[in-house]
Amino acid sequence: MYLKTFSCRVLCKLVNHEVVASKKTLSARDAAAGFPGRSSARGYYNSGNASQPGPGKAAHVRVVDLRSDTVTKPGPAMRQAIAAAEVGDDVMREDPSVNELQEIAAEMFQMEAALFVPTGTMSNLIAVMVHCRERGDEMIVGNLSHLHIYEQGGSAQLAGVHATTVDNLPDGSFDLEQLESKIRHGYPDPHYPRSRLICVENTHNIQGGRVLPLTFLQEVRALADRYGLSVHMDGARVMNAAVAMGLPPSTILQHTHTVSVCLSKGLGSPVGTMLAGPKDFITRAVRCRKALGGGMRQAGILAAAGKLSLLEMVGRLEEDHHNAKTFAQALLECDPAVFAVDMATVETNILRFRIQEPTLSPSEFCARMAEVGEGEEAALGQGIQVLMYPHFSNTVRAVWHLGISPEDTQLAIQKMQLVASQHIKEKVRAQ
Repeated sequence: MYLKTFSCRVLCKLVNHEVVASKKTLSARDAAAGFPGRSSARGYYNSGNASQPGPGKAAHVRVVDLRSDTVTKPGPAMRQAIAAAEVGDDVMREDPSVNELQEIAAEMFQMEAALFVPTGTMSNLIAVMVHCRERGDEMIVGNLSHLHIYEQGGSAQLAGVHATTVDNLPDGSFDLEQLESKIRHGYPDPHYPRSRLICVENTHNIQGGRVLPLTFLQEVRALADRYGLSVHMDGARVMNAAVAMGLPPSTILQHTHTVSVCLSKGLGSPVGTMLAGPKDFITRAVRCRKALGGGMRQAGILAAAGKLSLLEMVGRLEEDHHNAKTFAQALLECDPAVFAVDMATVETNILRFRIQEPTLSPSEFCARMAEVGEGEEAALGQGIQVLMYPHFSNTVRAVWHLGISPEDTQLAIQKMQLVASQHIKEKVRAQ
């Protein structure tokens, strides 16, 4: 009895200690991430100034996080919707919030049915599993597609589906002749896999948020229909494409059989993706979701955020596109001319730009943007940490989202100009 009581007391102390420690860590992390210090111009985050010293020991540090639009956090309205969500057992199809979200998505995309899925990677994998129902079936994907590069080869690893690639052009599209040449013929010839599926990505991540032309989508669909293939769109950011084109998403999606649309990127939900298509496709998708561990129970608390994303967060994507273009223009106007960017390619919220100064690598540039350098607070009035990623072919990738205001964008421009100027001065001194 004594041992049991002693163990309980020790356990309670440990738990309480961990809770307090985790709260302190979370608080410090949030402050360091700079979220309380962002402008309240959007009315999404409360105003205030972050005061955590950065690497340069500046007294005031602002963080502008341009790594990805996945870093967004739900604001007060979304948190309230989550707290008030009506829930049920979604595996039993009894969660009213999930059911409503699925109906909203199906209507918005003009597809027969939709399914709430935990992640975009799972959603794409489910689509591949349903379209390619036999092991050894083949899908055709872009060589720079997210599905091919960043999803761990799950289609082969878990679904037994073979992938063949076509080259992604700079705008994210394919050469249609090359695409047609990849389609297998002569099934059931035992030597070859069977072509089943063509996958497109819109907007295209690696190519810098490019919007696929409607004519391209029309031609891909016509080609697929001619050979009896299906077309799936990885539309993680298709709402960005729709806003950029000034069209409803259904106008884009009419050229595909199925689509995966992420809620947790620019649309601001903490979790979730919508998979949409014909009713028989979604019926099979439900089974695949369960097999992959994606069947959630009282998922309405997440679906409530998703409803807000689809109904209220789409229009504001235009702000992200504008902020990305503002930064891109500043890159072109930077003196000295350290950067290169084609403004015609800056269509949505993802920016890829090239560093044309041979003595400054993308990795070094990103490292200097992310640190608070000596004398920076005196020069800029505060320390500014801008988080970006070095990317392909001597480029840098930056992504705008609802956590980045026009003021944040101007801070990022100031930091970029300072880093470029300091690097050139150091280069001159070293000569």
